[in-house]
Amino acid sequence: MREYDFIIVGTGISGLSFALKAASHGRVAVLTKRSPETSNTAWAQGGISCVADPQDSFDAHIADTVDAGAGLCEEAVVNTIVRSAPAAIEDMIAQGVNFDREANGNFSLGREGGHTQRRILHARDTTGKEISEKLLAAAMREKNVELLDNHFAIDLVTTAKLGLKEENRIVGLYALDEANDKIITLRSDRVILCTGGCGRVYLYTTNPKVATGDGVAMAYRAGATVANMEFIQFHPTCLYHHDLKNFLISEAVRGEGGILIGKDGNEFMAAYDPRGSLAPRDIVAQAIDHEIKRTGGPCVYVDIAHRGKGYIKERFPNIYETCLSIGIDATKQPIPVVPAAHYQCGGVKTDIDGATSIAGLYAVGEVACTGLHGANRLASNSLLEGAVIAARTFEHIMKHYEPAEKTQSYNVPDWISGDAEDVDELVVIYHNWDEIRRLMWDYVSIVRTDKRLKRASTRLQNLRREVQEFYWNFKICPELLELRNLVETASLIVKSAQSRQESRGLHYTLDFPPSNSPIPPQNTLLTRDPVSL
Repeated sequence: MREYDFIIVGTGISGLSFALKAASHGRVAVLTKRSPETSNTAWAQGGISCVADPQDSFDAHIADTVDAGAGLCEEAVVNTIVRSAPAAIEDMIAQGVNFDREANGNFSLGREGGHTQRRILHARDTTGKEISEKLLAAAMREKNVELLDNHFAIDLVTTAKLGLKEENRIVGLYALDEANDKIITLRSDRVILCTGGCGRVYLYTTNPKVATGDGVAMAYRAGATVANMEFIQFHPTCLYHHDLKNFLISEAVRGEGGILIGKDGNEFMAAYDPRGSLAPRDIVAQAIDHEIKRTGGPCVYVDIAHRGKGYIKERFPNIYETCLSIGIDATKQPIPVVPAAHYQCGGVKTDIDGATSIAGLYAVGEVACTGLHGANRLASNSLLEGAVIAARTFEHIMKHYEPAEKTQSYNVPDWISGDAEDVDELVVIYHNWDEIRRLMWDYVSIVRTDKRLKRASTRLQNLRREVQEFYWNFKICPELLELRNLVETASLIVKSAQSRQESRGLHYTLDFPPSNSPIPPQNTLLTRDPVSL
């Protein structure tokens, strides 16, 4: 059993920001199931929102966030995070992050859908990569930070799972050390989940392969409350091409003048929303879905060629070069796009300090549901949330921090594999993986119905039984762990969607058309009793 003062799961902006603050206060373990460079943060293109223009205001940013959230934002949370943005940006700059600036030294500010002002700080069109690389480099310089790459967190260990009759609190976790093919026990009274989202639950997604809902699934199995998992944001503009199925065409392209057009070459968004191509993502994704079904075309297009070759190559070099590599010249022709699963607006329910319903367990970033995003996330608020809540979580922990000699000692038993055998046919795992992703895309996508949700629920119940049988009878491997988390997370999304008897934000169902009901909307909360491992 290896003991740490802090255990962090994930190496995106949330995990690394917390690690850098905690490094001078104890031993820090940072787990990642792949390499440290692989995270949703590293794939983020557009930027991070922050009021930085005299013409802008915190009140305007708050209003835009609440408007996009379709009635479910917690305004006190929105207010705190928006007003904390400048300090979070300064922290990143202190760690070496370089945001684009104008000739006069001011930040070069972009605009995205749902924002009424320019307030998106960016590093060309690879903002997440810039943040990830600089924070990771800073973390690797800290002697108290131990980066455990290729360590897959399997399950959280709580007092309830140990059979102790006291307040349910975190005491550690089990992890698969892939390099040595063994399961290790990590002990800590403070575990921070920063595992990102669950885009890989869907057949088409902009997310990297690591986004399999691990944090939500682990927390739910441990007894933590999960909220609003029905709200999965589909990014309107994923590149439509058979060779690059996961490449994102940043919303910043539309923010800089890109126009959505149909297969006939005409703009269509004005018929759906007066904000046109700069409407919030839920509206744009639903409009594109409708246009594709109405016209029978395989996709729509975003056209920014009118901005000129020089501007496009300077502002969007990664998008320009990537498109050019497959024969699409964005300076001369429109880019084919379709919606794809992008962001999980629900997650492990936390307060403004990242605390979950389990003492000592925290969740930060996309894995968490703070109340910032409501029923639909405003573009570029996600990186901001990760940075701000990471700082607040650290401050909260330090206020309640007890030295190791004053904390209770728990004997966490080693993992026992018993008579489990090596997985004989990975093809079964891959088949189930594909089936989950396809049924979620077909039945629980942009437009839903009760009948589709019921079909998804029935099949997922059977898949859960199959996966559980695999889990208990075969030795642990990464493919099996991801499948287990995928089916758990998919089930939570479906169960949450069935509970919401209305269309709101990202949850659009033909059985409950949008209404102006005066009844205040409620969060969808799911909790299960923790069970022994």
